[in-house]
Amino acid sequence: MATAEKIDSATAAREFGRAVTKLVVWIVVYVVVAAIINGFLIPYLNAALAQIRLPLPSAQASSSATSASAAQTSPSGPLTPYVPYINILLALAFGYEIVNAFANVMYWSLRMRYAHSTAAAIRSMTRLIGLGAMVAAIAGGVAGGAAGVALGGFLALVIGFATQQVLGQAIAGLYILLARPFKHGDVVNIGGDQGPITDITTLFTIMDKGDQIALIPNNTIVGSKIYIIKPKQTSQ
Repeated sequence: MATAEKIDSATAAREFGRAVTKLVVWIVVYVVVAAIINGFLIPYLNAALAQIRLPLPSAQASSSATSASAAQTSPSGPLTPYVPYINILLALAFGYEIVNAFANVMYWSLRMRYAHSTAAAIRSMTRLIGLGAMVAAIAGGVAGGAAGVALGGFLALVIGFATQQVLGQAIAGLYILLARPFKHGDVVNIGGDQGPITDITTLFTIMDKGDQIALIPNNTIVGSKIYIIKPKQTSQ
C-alpha cells in the first residue's frame, strides 16, 4: 500500500478539512454554474437566436420586434427542448465530483481512528453507493412522475443485481476490517489455504503461500472456519 497505515491526528485533521472544503466548493460551483446556464445563458441565446431571421417587409417589422421582445422574457425558445439534457450533463459531471469529494470526507473522518485499509473500504463503498443513487435519481427525474419512480426503482434493482457479488465481498471485507478476526502478518488457515496475511482489501484478503499469492474473496472468509496458527515458542 502506498498510504501508510499509521498517521498522526494533526495530518488527518488537516486532510479532513481540505476534503470538506473541496466538497463545499464543488457544491457551490455546481449551483452557480447551473444558475448561470439556466437563468442567464439559455434565455440570452434563445433571444439571440430568435432575432436571427431573414429580413421581413416593413409592414411586419412591428410584429417582428414584438416577437423578439417576447422571446427575451419567455422561457421558450430554440434551445429550450435541450435544457433537460444540458442539466443532465451538468448533474453527471458535477455529481461525480461531489460523490468523490464526499467519499474522501468519509475516508479522512474515519482515518483519524482506523487504519487506511478500513477507511479506504468505506470510501469505496460510499463512492459505489453514491454513484448508483445519483444515476437512479437522474433517470427518475428525467422520466418524471410515477414513471420516474418506476424507472428509478428499476435501475436501482438492476444495479443491485449487477453489483450483488461485489457489494457482498465489500461488505464482508468491511466486516473483517472492523471485527479483525486476524490481522496483517498472522498465519492463518482459511478453507485449506494456509499462510501469512499480507493485506486485507475491500474485496480480497491476500495470503502469501510461498510460491503463490492467494487472493481469497472476503465473502467466502466470513462463512468459513478460520484457524489462526500460533507462533511456535522457542525453547530456552
